[in-house]
Amino acid sequence: MSESSERIDVVLHPDTVRDLGTVTDLVQSALAARGATGEVHVSDDPSVASGDVIVVPAAGGRVGTQASDRCVVRVDYGYVAADLSAGLHAHIRGRGLGGLRYAVDRIHHHRLHPATVESYGAHPEQFAEVRGTGGPVVALIHGGYWRAPWRLDSLDAAAIDLADRGYVTWNVEYRSPDEHGWETTTADVAAALKHAGAQAVLGHSAGGQLAMRWAADARPALAVSLAGVLDLKIADDRGLGDGAVRAALGSRYTDAHAESSPRARLPLGVPQIVVVAASDDPNLNDIGREYADAARRAGDDIDLVEGPGGHFDVVDPRSEIWPAIVERIEGRLPR
Repeated sequence: MSESSERIDVVLHPDTVRDLGTVTDLVQSALAARGATGEVHVSDDPSVASGDVIVVPAAGGRVGTQASDRCVVRVDYGYVAADLSAGLHAHIRGRGLGGLRYAVDRIHHHRLHPATVESYGAHPEQFAEVRGTGGPVVALIHGGYWRAPWRLDSLDAAAIDLADRGYVTWNVEYRSPDEHGWETTTADVAAALKHAGAQAVLGHSAGGQLAMRWAADARPALAVSLAGVLDLKIADDRGLGDGAVRAALGSRYTDAHAESSPRARLPLGVPQIVVVAASDDPNLNDIGREYADAARRAGDDIDLVEGPGGHFDVVDPRSEIWPAIVERIEGRLPR
C-alpha cells in the first residue's frame, strides 16, 4: 500500500467527546505526518469507517472486530484493563488524547512494514514482532517506566529502520510489573531474547535497564541503552517517573535489587553503546554519562553517543541523533 492511498478513520463514541475540534486537529496532524488521509466520526458504530479504523469506545465498552481485512486499533484515554481480543491489532490505553497519534503511527507502520508475530510463551502478551531476513538478530525492548500503558509500538519505527538496514529485528512485548510483578517482567525479557537468539539488544528508557540487565547475564555481541534508566538506586532516590522504580520493584530499591540495576552489575563484559539526548530529562543524562564513565573504568568497551533532541528522538529515525546511533551500531555489529 502506498502512503498516498493509506486511509485511517477514527470513530469516537459520543460519550468520549469533549471538544471535537481538539481531537480532529490532533488526528489530522497525525495523519498528515504519515501521508495518510481519514475522517473523524462521532458514532457508537465502528462500521461507519471506510478504512482502517481507530475506535474510542465508551467506558467499559467493547470494540467489534469482525472485518478481517481491516486493521482495528482500540484507544482508551485512561487506564483500563488490556483488551486482548484476537481481532484487535493493538490496544493503546492510558496515554490520554495522545493515544490517537500513537494509534495512527501503529496502523501506518503495520500497513507499510508488516511484521511476523512470534510467540515466545503462552500468555497473549508474550510475543515479538519480527522484521527482516538474513542478518544479525537485534532485539528491541521498549520502555515506559515499566508501566502497562506503554508497549512495543513506541519502537516500531526504530525496528523498521534497522530491518531496512539489513538486521533481523525482534520488537519485544512483555508483561509489565505493575500488572504481573517484577520477576515476571525480567523472566519474559530473558525468554524472548533466548527464543530470538538475539545477538544484540537495544533498550529504550526503562527498556534500557531491562536490556542491560539481560546483557549482564547473557553476554550478547552488543548492548545499547537509548536514554536508559541504568542506575535504579539513583532513579529511585530521585523519584524518577513519579516513583516508577518503587512501583515496579514493589518497594524501595535496596542492595537486594542490585542484580537488576545495570550500574551495580558493572562490568557487564560486553561492548556497549550508551545514548543520551541533550534535551532529555537531565536526571537520565546524569545517570547515562556517569554509567558510561564507570563502565569504562571497570574495563567495559563503551561508546557514549550524545546529540540533540529529547527522550523519544533516540528511537526516531527522522531525528538528528539517529544517524549517529546507527553508525555506532553498524560499526559494532556488521551485517
